[in-house]
Amino acid sequence: MIALTLVGIGTGNPQHLTLQAIDALNAADVILIPRKGPGKDDLAGLRREICKRVLRSPGPRLHEFDLPVRDVKNPDYQGGVDDWHDAIASVWDAEIRAALPDGGNIAFLVWGDPSLYDSTMRIAERVRARMTLSVTVIPGITAIQALTAGHAIPLNEVAAPFVVTTGRRLRKNGWPKDADTVVVMLDGNCAFESLAPEGISIWWSAYAGMGNEIRIAGPLAQVAEDIVSTRSQARSMHGWIMDTYLMRRAHESKSEA
Repeated sequence: MIALTLVGIGTGNPQHLTLQAIDALNAADVILIPRKGPGKDDLAGLRREICKRVLRSPGPRLHEFDLPVRDVKNPDYQGGVDDWHDAIASVWDAEIRAALPDGGNIAFLVWGDPSLYDSTMRIAERVRARMTLSVTVIPGITAIQALTAGHAIPLNEVAAPFVVTTGRRLRKNGWPKDADTVVVMLDGNCAFESLAPEGISIWWSAYAGMGNEIRIAGPLAQVAEDIVSTRSQARSMHGWIMDTYLMRRAHESKSEA
């Protein structure tokens, strides 16, 4: 029997780990460290740094492995993601069996929280179909929490709803209905550029919660170009980028007041 624990580790700051997360990592026999390929070595390095800080001696063994890469040229986005998740599940299956041939406890560090715009739990379900596996999830600080804390702003307005969406859907469908506040995740192409900027304010963060965090905020019409330029430079410098933003639209009752 293998027990898999998915541990939310926040957005890259070791201080984001909860006491529950630290206990779960120390209770593991093995911790999986995925490598995402050239240009993204920082991601594996951050996981190693977190383990170095919180693991007690003698501690679990770290088991590193390479993850398959999604075929971004596949025109069928959903089908391509399903194929990619199947490929990852196959790798997980092989690596877990190799790391724990006689069973035991294994942990996987998940950026942010495993429940929000992350597919780790879906991949674990695929692995569970292949072997006898129990799955436990430890919640973590989300990119949204790090974003709003960094800018010192509330997520919602009083008694008002908000929408969390992706850059792909924002560009395709426009501003979501019935919400003046929109949080956008997984935006690889600055989808806010597709909106008419008048009356919209934006709070944008890259590497939220990390030592190299970048924040830009202001009226969308004034700061959009700065965000696009800064994002491009940061991605070029680090080889990868994780960014999230919140936009808030002025509504009629405010403009009339």
